[in-house]
Amino acid sequence: MSGVELREMMQHDLASAAFGMIIERDDPGESVVSMTVREDMTNGFRITHGGVVFTLADTAFALACNEDDEVTVAAGADIVFVKSTRVGAILTAHATRRSRAGRAGVYDVTVTDETGDTVAEFRGRSLTTRRPH
Repeated sequence: MSGVELREMMQHDLASAAFGMIIERDDPGESVVSMTVREDMTNGFRITHGGVVFTLADTAFALACNEDDEVTVAAGADIVFVKSTRVGAILTAHATRRSRAGRAGVYDVTVTDETGDTVAEFRGRSLTTRRPH
């Protein structure tokens, strides 16, 4: 599941592993996660299911927003689908912190395909709990 050493939270992330996600970068406030679209990830129109694209973006968001020793969770997220993809596409989600104040944060994730075209734009809102990792 990784191109870098996995943090404990990702060692237990069975959903991301099932999707075959590869963590390319894992830095505080920024991450890059990729995966290849399989046939079982497509919808009835044989294009990549929107939920799969969302899941990839959400994983990159989770890595980026868990920047310290306290568990951070999603408070909400929105996605805009820009381009459809098909089986064999290599999708990459690049998450970046936009702001973080107190327990709240905002992170943007751009999902691109192997040609560099934007597939989706995701904005996640985070809430840091008081629970340690």
